[in-house]
Amino acid sequence: MDISIHSSFLPHTDPDASLAFYRDVLGFEVRNDVGYQGMRWITVGPVGQPDTAIVLHPPGATPGLTDDERRTIAEMMAKGSYFGVNLAATDLDETFGTLASAGAEVVQEPTDQPYGVRDCALRDPAGNMVRIQEKKR
Repeated sequence: MDISIHSSFLPHTDPDASLAFYRDVLGFEVRNDVGYQGMRWITVGPVGQPDTAIVLHPPGATPGLTDDERRTIAEMMAKGSYFGVNLAATDLDETFGTLASAGAEVVQEPTDQPYGVRDCALRDPAGNMVRIQEKKR
């Protein structure tokens, strides 16, 4: 069996702000940008890794959501507890410094975790948690 991760989905509240964060701050390339009925789905991914992508999507596009469910999703996104993604970098301190100086919202500076990784945490413009772990060398 040959299974790999192709796309992960993260909701966005402002497609332009999310695009700027993932493209201009994280340095991801834009692979697709599709609009439909006033909504946008934007696919981004790390340069040189064409088989891995994140699809930034409008959270309210799910059919059948009630207004209460949409409100709950918005509240969870604002707290950073709805969705998240874990990334990895070779030099965590350098990556963190670059992202922090670019204005990324810092949640946690680089820290040695008791479970054996060194990581940091940021929030994207929609409130999604973005954790970056240092790659083992």
